[in-house]
Amino acid sequence: MTDIPADRLPRRLAIIMDGNGRWAQGRGLIRTAGHEAGATTIRTITTECAKLGLEQLTLYAFSYENWRRPKTEIAFLMRLLKKFLIQERPTLEENNVRLTAIGRLDELPAAARRELDKSIELSSGNTGLNLCLALSYGGRLEIVDAARELARRVAAGEIAPEDIDEEAISAGLYQPGPDPDLLIRTAGEMRVSNFLLWQISYTELYVTQACWPDFGIEELHTALHAYATRTRKYGGLVDAPDPAIGR
Repeated sequence: MTDIPADRLPRRLAIIMDGNGRWAQGRGLIRTAGHEAGATTIRTITTECAKLGLEQLTLYAFSYENWRRPKTEIAFLMRLLKKFLIQERPTLEENNVRLTAIGRLDELPAAARRELDKSIELSSGNTGLNLCLALSYGGRLEIVDAARELARRVAAGEIAPEDIDEEAISAGLYQPGPDPDLLIRTAGEMRVSNFLLWQISYTELYVTQACWPDFGIEELHTALHAYATRTRKYGGLVDAPDPAIGR
């Protein structure tokens, strides 16, 4: 367990899990070996976040752009997702973790979607960490989908155009709720890759050179320590809570 005071820990953590392929290639392995190793890391990090008492962990598991990858790799990733969802149900229960998901989930293969829905249902009564998987997800698409729904509501006379504000857009996102406090990206890339574009306006960023399969508890604690030393101002001059953000 980390020695960071509970009030200095992020309550909501998001991670861009990058570097599975590079990790495998650096060891003379095929790319799929990296994805399998990365799935094990998800269990490790999820369990530790649950122990630390975090409220939410959002993982960028499969972007909408990932559908452009070779069909063989996509097929493997979908089989791995299905296997992960089945195998990790005991982990969710043992750690009181509730599973949710965001993205254009209807575009997932039927078998993977069934197991996702089943894991979400089985864990729905858990009251600890919310593990949110971003699947077939794109930040711009999320905003587009929210805008379309608002446009539909205006056309139907349910709301007026002047009713559309930041709160209305936030409420129309895939999973409305407080924004992430900390975003971690592995494998050293200095970009957000179309992830949670609306939500990370004032999120603290942390980039590590470690590829995702090597991102263990020690790396996680290093990122959390870095976060604990920062002063969050939300555009102001003092570290005061922003009612719109919830801190």
